[in-house]
Amino acid sequence: MSEYLAKMEKRGFEELVLLHDARTGLKGAIAIHSTARGSALGGTRMWTYTSEEEAVEDVMCLACGMSYKAAAAELPLGGGKGVIIGDPHQDKCEDLFNCYGRYVEKLNGRFITAADMGIAEPDLDCIRKETGHVIGGSEIGSPSPFTAYGVWRGIKACAEEVYGSPSLAGKVVAVQGVGSVGRALCGHLAEEGAHLLISDLDQGKLKQAVKQFGATAVDPDQIIYRECDIFSPCGAGGVINAETVPHLKSNIVAGAANNVIKDNGYEKALHERGILCAPDYIINAGGLIFVEMRRQGEKDDQKVRDLVSGIEGRLKAILKRSRELNLLPGEVADIFAEERLGRR
Repeated sequence: MSEYLAKMEKRGFEELVLLHDARTGLKGAIAIHSTARGSALGGTRMWTYTSEEEAVEDVMCLACGMSYKAAAAELPLGGGKGVIIGDPHQDKCEDLFNCYGRYVEKLNGRFITAADMGIAEPDLDCIRKETGHVIGGSEIGSPSPFTAYGVWRGIKACAEEVYGSPSLAGKVVAVQGVGSVGRALCGHLAEEGAHLLISDLDQGKLKQAVKQFGATAVDPDQIIYRECDIFSPCGAGGVINAETVPHLKSNIVAGAANNVIKDNGYEKALHERGILCAPDYIINAGGLIFVEMRRQGEKDDQKVRDLVSGIEGRLKAILKRSRELNLLPGEVADIFAEERLGRR
C-alpha cells in the first residue's frame, strides 16, 4: 500500500481504485490522475498482464498521459484510465462488464470511461447498463478513425521538421500494429503514396491489411529494427526502451501508441542518435477530441475532423519551441500541458 501511495504522491494522483469481484472474476484498477479541468475521461483497457503490479503501473501511466493529453488539447477534461486483467479474446462476458460498470458508477462522475485496447463498442454497451458515466458504444461509433487522422497529420508535421516537407509520398513507414487505429492510419499513408511495412500479432488482420494497402508484412519482433523513414508504433506502449533504442533505423518515431517511451531518458537517447520522437499524447489526441465533442453533442464529423487537424499545427509549434529552447519535444509538451493543468 505504501508503495502505491508514494507513487500517487510523486505523480500527483488523486485516486487509485483496485477492483476485485470473485463471482465474475473481475480484477483490475481505475486511476484518476487529475480532475483539475473537469471529470477524468479515459478508456478502459482489457489486457493479459503478466502480474497485477504490471496492470497497476500501466493504468497509472495511462491515466497521467490522459491528463496531459486533455490539457494539451485544451479540452475541459481531467485524466483517468481503467484496466481489466484478462484475455480479451477469451475472458469477456456480460456479467464482468456489468460489474465493472458498477465500479465506475461508484465514482459518481469523477471518471468517465470509453473504449481502449481489448474493449469493443458492444462491451461499452454492457458497461452502460450499470452507469451513465461512459461514452462510446453503438451510440457514437468508434474514435479510432479520428485518432488515426490526427496521427497522420502529426506525422506530416514531423516529416516537415526532419525532411523539410510534409509530403509522405515515397517515404517508407513501418506501422507496428494494424488494429482499428493502425489500419485506418495505413489508409491515409497509402493514399498519400507512402510505402508501408506492417506487423501485427493477429495474422488475419495482417493479411487483410497487406491485401488492402499493398503493404509488406514484417515479423512483429523485427519491425522496429527495419530500416525506414518513419517508425509508427500503434499497439502496446513501452516499445522505445533500452533494448530497441540502439537498433532503430528510422529518422522519426510517431504513432498512436500511448506511453511509447518506456522511460523519459530514452527520448534523450533517441535525440542523440538524431531521431525525432513525437510526444505521444500530442499526436494521438484525435480520439479523445472526438469523444469529447460527441459528449458535448457535436454530431458533424467534419467539424470534429477540423478540430483534430489542429494536432499538426500544435505539434509544429512544440517542435519549433523545442529548437528555440534547446529542449526535447517531450519536455516542451510537458511544459505545455502542465501550464494548462495549473502545475507551473
